[in-house]
Amino acid sequence: MNDKPHIASAFDRDLEAIQAKLMRMGGCVENAIRNSANALRSRDLELADQVREDDRKIDELEAEINEDCARLVALRQPVSSDLRLALSVMKIAGNLERVGDYAKNMAKRTNLLAQMMPVNGATGSLQRMANEVLAMLSDALDAYIRHDQPLAEKVRHRDLEVDQMYNAIFREFLTFMMEDPRNISACMHLHFIAKNIERMGDHVTSIAEQAIYLVSGEMPSEDRPKANATMDMADDAVIGD
Repeated sequence: MNDKPHIASAFDRDLEAIQAKLMRMGGCVENAIRNSANALRSRDLELADQVREDDRKIDELEAEINEDCARLVALRQPVSSDLRLALSVMKIAGNLERVGDYAKNMAKRTNLLAQMMPVNGATGSLQRMANEVLAMLSDALDAYIRHDQPLAEKVRHRDLEVDQMYNAIFREFLTFMMEDPRNISACMHLHFIAKNIERMGDHVTSIAEQAIYLVSGEMPSEDRPKANATMDMADDAVIGD
């Protein structure tokens, strides 16, 4: 009997340490989104290279979190809501790692775009899209830490705005390419970046859904609204570029 409070206290301490590491990882990913968007806008190759270098830390944190969670489950043998919490941490870490990969891919393309003729107005549209995803990520992580289901629901539905922004950018790039064939190569790279940001929004939405699952014990059942009516020129394979 006396061991139970001790075990519960040890579990709470271990989980608190893991969650602190998760929030540190979230901060790294937020910086990656912000810096990759800024590097694209200003053609800052040094900052783009820094994003690529910093991605190693994000990968390391995900590996550490997964190891910590596996150890926690094995040693503490949590049940019910405690187990759900430990599993949600691993899911969120996985989504954060993917967002970091997309930011790194944006930085890679920035190096290529710096060698091409600028496309007027294109980077501004991408910056606004990235800022929206960045705000969503901040709110999703807050919702998770505060167990705020209504905030998580709002994040989940804000992904529709990101999809709509992506569709508008897609049409914008098509117009640029038709008006001046010299824009084709640059617009293709810019489109891949737009697709990366749209995918970021999907993974941020998954983080919000984990926050909902943590509170309610159930994943959202209804399909969230989507606005990808355009013909996709890219999919998740863009990560591997």
